[in-house]
Parts: sequence; structure tokens; C-alpha cells
Amino acid sequence: MTAHASHTRTVFRCLAVSVLLVLLSVPTVWARSPLVAEVRIFSGRYHENLARLDTIREQLEQAIKADPDVDDLVALAQVCFIWGDIRAVTDSQKLDAYERGRQAAKRAVEVDPRNAAAHFWYATNTGRWGQTKGVVRSLFLLPIVQEEIQIILDLDPQFTAVYALAGNVFYEVPGFLGGDLNKAEQMFRKGLEQDQKFTGMRLGLAKTLIKKGRIAEARRELHVVLDEKEPRNLADWLMKDAKRARELLEFIP
Repeated sequence: MTAHASHTRTVFRCLAVSVLLVLLSVPTVWARSPLVAEVRIFSGRYHENLARLDTIREQLEQAIKADPDVDDLVALAQVCFIWGDIRAVTDSQKLDAYERGRQAAKRAVEVDPRNAAAHFWYATNTGRWGQTKGVVRSLFLLPIVQEEIQIILDLDPQFTAVYALAGNVFYEVPGFLGGDLNKAEQMFRKGLEQDQKFTGMRLGLAKTLIKKGRIAEARRELHVVLDEKEPRNLADWLMKDAKRARELLEFIP
């Protein structure tokens, strides 16, 4: 064996040992990443196996008990929101799911204050909890949601989903508490500028146009929702957006 070959093998052995030491030093990261990665994919395909939502939520709750990692907390907050929307049957189940998601996201924000996704799921679960409870009975939460929206916009104005959240807040909240249909339309259109295939955003725009009396425009937006061939989130489109678009088309004159 030549000296050069011997040296090359020594280098590769050292490299292999170094890589192994790195892997052994961060076992929790490798243990968590498959579940977090699954949520990122599954959140757009949950319609294929709704029962899997139950398992993922349980696994994430166990994971954060052992180690409250930010990515796990954010993933749990997202899954809790989906579970509350899709799996919960009663208002009590919905409120419990959104509250779990809210608390998980709040913990993530405390650990990583500059994590836009953590702020988003904190605000989204809080908003949905309030919507389920009733606007009047949950007014104390409105300033929290509004503050979180502004934080997300300051951290990352390209975080498209925040415009859907902001639009829905301006749409749902009474005018004397800060609701504003013009601002709602502005938020939804801003979000669609960033992502034309975000069907939930377009649905929000359609609802706003209906409330503003612009029925023909709203009808066009609803048909775009139904005709979308590549929705950004297929599961949301199938389970929520397309159904709601059909309902609204039957409702409006």
C-alpha cells in the first residue's frame, strides 16, 4: 500500500468517526425530526387519514413532555388547530383543542420570540377559540390576536398565512371594536398577491365581497376556488374551502 493511499484511508476513518460523534451528540434532534417533518407534509394531506391526526397529536404531546423543543411545540399547535377544525364534534372538544394549541404555541414563543410560525399558531388558535366561544364572550383575547398579527408582519411580511388571519379578524370583529371590511379586503388581496392558490384566502375575500354587496365579484372568486386544480393545501380545499364555496354560491342571489 502506498503512503498516499494509507493517508487517504486515515482521513476517511477520521471523518467517519467525527460524523458519528456529531450524530451521537444530538440524538434528540434526530428523534424529533421525523414527526415534525411528517406534520409539514401531512398538514396538506390529512384528508387521506383523519385518524392519523389523533396519533400525531398524542405523539407530539408526549414529545414535549420529555423535551419542549420549539419545532415540536409549533407542530403540536398546528395539529391541534387542524384537529379542532376537522376531528372535534362538540364545541367543548373544539375549545379544548384550540386551547391546547394556543398553550403549545405560547410556550414556543416564550422560547423563541422571533419565530413567526409560533406567533402565527398562537394567534390562530387564540382567534379560533374566541370565534368558537363567541366574539362578545372572548373580547379580552382580541388585543392578543391583533398584537400577534402585527408581530408576525414585522418579523416576516412574506408569511402569507398571516394575511388570511388578519383579513378574517377585520371581517369577523364588529366595527366598533376595530372590524373593517375595507381592511379585510386589503389583507386578503395582499395575501393573494403572494399566493394565488391559497384557496382559504380567496374564500375570505369572497365572503368580504358578499358582505360589501359586490355579489358578482364574490361569485367569480368562489368559482375560482372551486375550479382550482392545484390548491396550496389540498386537504383544506377538500375538507373546508370547496364545501364552503358551494354553500355560499347557493346562498347568494
